Amino acid sequence: MKIEINGETRNFDAPLSLSALIENMGMKSDRVAIELNHNIIPREQWPQTQLSDGDHLEIVHFVGGGQTS
Repeated sequence: MKIEINGETRNFDAPLSLSALIENMGMKSDRVAIELNHNIIPREQWPQTQLSDGDHLEIVHFVGGGQTS
């Protein structure tokens, strides 16, 4: 199935949940936020949220750091 992630179309085997996708992509689940088809999906719903062909995802990866004064 084809899924658009941050503007890039990628191919994955179905079935695929949001939590499996994050694991498949090597991301840490506690450091990302996911928007699926313009809806933010709470982390506790990722395991039961199944992806479908043509879904659009925006994945934001949080990065620590910054400058202190």
